[in-house]
Amino acid sequence: MPDDLDIKILEVLQKNSRLSFAEVGRIIGLSPSAVRERVQKLEETDIITGYNLEVNHGLLGYDIEAFISVKTFHGKLNPFLDVISTYPEVRKAYRITGGQNVHLKIIVRDRLQLQKLIDQIMQYGDTLTHLILSEVKLCNEKLPD
Repeated sequence: MPDDLDIKILEVLQKNSRLSFAEVGRIIGLSPSAVRERVQKLEETDIITGYNLEVNHGLLGYDIEAFISVKTFHGKLNPFLDVISTYPEVRKAYRITGGQNVHLKIIVRDRLQLQKLIDQIMQYGDTLTHLILSEVKLCNEKLPD
């Protein structure tokens, strides 16, 4: 179970995972070697499962980001779950509770590509699409108590 120092390390790395162990150590008051040991333990125990890169997709020509919620037709959930990994536009997929079964985050170049993707998905269920206008930056990235 992580202690308070591990939680502080996680909070610092969530803000900027590119910081060196020395920089993290300066922020939380540990030596670089102690930070390295703790980070390695957090990785070995799968508390830290990876590091990610954030990309400005708009600058790469992908102008539309959206969430698509899907309420699958009876008997179509498992086939849909099998096929969504083949859609390159789908960046994240979640099984959810409530009125829909699956929630997708997608990135497409334009409205036509969005329309084609929705048409493909509609054979598995009803869709509800929300275009992302902007991301709201949160000021508190601490883990909940």
